[in-house]
Amino acid sequence: MYSGLFELPWWGYVVYTLVVTHITIAAVTIYLHRHSAHRALDLHPVVSHFFRLWLWLTTGMETKAWTAIHRKHHARCETEEDPHSPQILGINTLLFQGADLYKRAAKDQEILEKFGHGTPDDWMERNIYAAHSVWGIALMMIVNFILFGFLGIVIWVVQMSWIPIFAAGVINGIGHYIGYRSYDAEDASRNILPWGILIGGEELHNNHHAYPTSARLSSKWYEFDIGWLYIRTLETIGLARVHRVAPQVRLAAAKADCDAATLQAVITHRYDVLTHYARTLKGTCVEELNKLRAARAVRVDSALLRRSLSSETPSLQEAEKADLKQALEHSTVLATIHHMRDELTALWQRSTATTDQLVVQLNDWCKRAEASGISALEKFSKRLRSYV
Repeated sequence: MYSGLFELPWWGYVVYTLVVTHITIAAVTIYLHRHSAHRALDLHPVVSHFFRLWLWLTTGMETKAWTAIHRKHHARCETEEDPHSPQILGINTLLFQGADLYKRAAKDQEILEKFGHGTPDDWMERNIYAAHSVWGIALMMIVNFILFGFLGIVIWVVQMSWIPIFAAGVINGIGHYIGYRSYDAEDASRNILPWGILIGGEELHNNHHAYPTSARLSSKWYEFDIGWLYIRTLETIGLARVHRVAPQVRLAAAKADCDAATLQAVITHRYDVLTHYARTLKGTCVEELNKLRAARAVRVDSALLRRSLSSETPSLQEAEKADLKQALEHSTVLATIHHMRDELTALWQRSTATTDQLVVQLNDWCKRAEASGISALEKFSKRLRSYV
């Protein structure tokens, strides 16, 4: 039986497999995702073409198709038009049929034309990568067989399964279903792990949805994005140029009155603002809920109350909305907290209002919050006025 040009110990084959699959993950997160889809950085032509070649060999994916599908995902996130939302299609569909969803969307010319602009359209793309996508993965199989014999075919199968499982299934599925949220983004995105190594940093999916054009996906001190490490290395040696990273939250002494700079900071960090609103007011809401339970006035549970303080409110079922409405009717404190949150989010949704008008509204919001008699709301308002 042919054993290839190289015979390795068992762990050698494992290391080789992990290295080649990790290069594929790096190509997806650095080239397809952060460079092509979101224009967060520029890559030197040598680097970008290496990634294009490698993706042709290991996935058969086209830059235009992947870019277009991902851009539509952001534009239509968690709606019927989202190409891969577990909230709409179900988590099992994403886990086990994620690759099929991608293939189906890649054949939709309307998606490609509307969202695929700015992607490579050179001779190699038209005549090799896009025209003969199967050739690449077939060539990879031959190379693996020459190197390691029939074990190389096993490695090839793992390579071909890596992106469908981890990208289509884990990131697109679990990344919108289970995990922690650093930011109260307007979708169901989750951070799967705080150490973005296995999938190149893509585990930090909630961070990405909060700041989609950021080349860095980590935002907290305990989060690690290995894709960002590679990008900084490429930038240091002149092979990449970063355009944007997520702005870091900065707080100064609270101003007596909000101004245009405060307004801009609040809008820029709106997901951080909403996250801290929910965390600051959570204790007060639980206390009110316990009072209502003791009086046997409502059926609302703490999980529903937590969701009602976040951007997940629209996803509540009709029965849950009815229970929440009943709770708000029985508690002035809960009603005030929810009403003030709605007013706060309206500040960055009023596109027709001028900056001066929005500053007046923000100042009015802070004054009413601090006069509400709710200590947690007053505490949050003072923090809000300290954003810079």
